[in-house]
Amino acid sequence: MSSRSASAGYDRHITIFSPDGRLFQVEYAFKAISNSGLTSVGVRGKDSVVIATQKKVPDKLIDPATVTHVFGITPSIGCVVTGLEPDGRTQIMRARQEAAEFKYKYAYDITPDMLAKRMANINQVYTQKAFMRPLGVSMIIIGWDDERGPQLYKTDPAGYYAGFKATAAGAKHQEAFNFLEKKLKSDEEPNAEDSVELAIATLSSVLSANFKAQDLEVAVVTKDNPVFRILTADEIDAELTRIAEKD
Repeated sequence: MSSRSASAGYDRHITIFSPDGRLFQVEYAFKAISNSGLTSVGVRGKDSVVIATQKKVPDKLIDPATVTHVFGITPSIGCVVTGLEPDGRTQIMRARQEAAEFKYKYAYDITPDMLAKRMANINQVYTQKAFMRPLGVSMIIIGWDDERGPQLYKTDPAGYYAGFKATAAGAKHQEAFNFLEKKLKSDEEPNAEDSVELAIATLSSVLSANFKAQDLEVAVVTKDNPVFRILTADEIDAELTRIAEKD
């Protein structure tokens, strides 16, 4: 019996388990992230945290300045969304709303772990109700916590979230995991420069590509400047030059 016929009937509704305990529509949401054609990487260092992703402009007539997958949520928190772009924008709007409501209610900025937990909880509700569908995006959230320092979290369509030393999402994410595991020793925490270098090197290695500045989006939060900041093309170019010189 083919896998298609085995799953027949159980992938029509997201709220129905198959006999072997799977929710096929949630699994298809993960497939949508992998099939997006983009790879994103997050690396947490000793005093900084970095996200990097590919920048692909699908059409020559599109203004590249309007194409992005990296977004700020609060002054000290930002994220990269990997997967379906419209779903990603919806998640960003909701994350900004949640962050604003948290600040209004408690009079201080939401922390990265609380935001990740809240977005994961919302995603989990989307797997329970028949009139909703899971969003086909994974969020890698970075930010600065005054008590805990640099923070790196990832959420997925199933509602799972966790903190990471380094992580990846999208196409070839498993290859990126393997590369990061080799490069990051268990007790090693890279500095700010090395974190950016590792994030870019991971993308270059798993995608076998020599990137130009316009092919990448990189954002950082550091101890010296605990503000979510997207690097300019010139800054990315300088990082690429530094990596090339090392090689």
